[in-house]
Amino acid sequence: MTAAVVSLFAVLCVTTGCVVNSESTVPAGDRVRAERVDSIASQLPDWASDPDLQIGVNVPYAPNEFRDDDGTIVGFGVELAQAIGDVLGVQTVFNEADFDRIIPAVQARTFDLGSSSFTDTLEREETVDFVTYYNAGVQWAQRTGEHVDPDNACGLHVAVQTNTVEDIEEIPAKSEACVAAGLPPIDKVKYDSQDEAANALILGRVDALSADSPVTAYVIARSEGRLEAAGPLFDAAPYGFVVAKGSPLGPVLQQAVQYLIDSGVYAEILERWNMSVGAITTSQINAATS
Repeated sequence: MTAAVVSLFAVLCVTTGCVVNSESTVPAGDRVRAERVDSIASQLPDWASDPDLQIGVNVPYAPNEFRDDDGTIVGFGVELAQAIGDVLGVQTVFNEADFDRIIPAVQARTFDLGSSSFTDTLEREETVDFVTYYNAGVQWAQRTGEHVDPDNACGLHVAVQTNTVEDIEEIPAKSEACVAAGLPPIDKVKYDSQDEAANALILGRVDALSADSPVTAYVIARSEGRLEAAGPLFDAAPYGFVVAKGSPLGPVLQQAVQYLIDSGVYAEILERWNMSVGAITTSQINAATS
């Protein structure tokens, strides 16, 4: 049965064009590197570099975090975390984990930090701290030529990746508003990866997908014209590296990110990954407004 499913998926991808992460989406050349900054590195807690900085990450969520054809975890968020490691003079080790298990693992100190496109929210700040590094919003996608309105989506089938802000907050709130207005709810269709969500939209299994703006832009760019944006970006909010509540690692990471911003390394990384539109000028600890 498994072989049959794989074969069918392969046929559908050939005939309709699926979105699949591959090495060809990784920018050419070596990653952008930074220099060690002793004044910041000296503040790093001993446990955070014993022996390496352990980072929890969930893939695929391109272009932020995904695997290339060699199986190496890459992406904008990954490269930024590596540059932070350069500043702190430590090696960064990326540990793949389910998205919803990363925060508990950070709380338990299994991971020193989480780096998986976490949106900084007031609810999450109750249990962990965030060091902000990017500003992203929510962006919907639709099949090219169709007309989906994210503000009038009652009764539609909308794909999301499990345990993202779109899954937990955005779509449930929109669906509740539909029901309150006497309209059919939104059918939220959850997928374990963004690839699966995008392919479901291409293959006509859902009417739209909702994801963080850089992810949706990546999906559209990889769809060979089959997908397009549905409405404007909305609900902009910061991404943040996740650390344990009150951890001394938080201020050190904030200083490292700010150094990368001020030195121009941050801008180089964003430009390399074509993500300059969401650049920030100041890294903060816990910057959520909602």
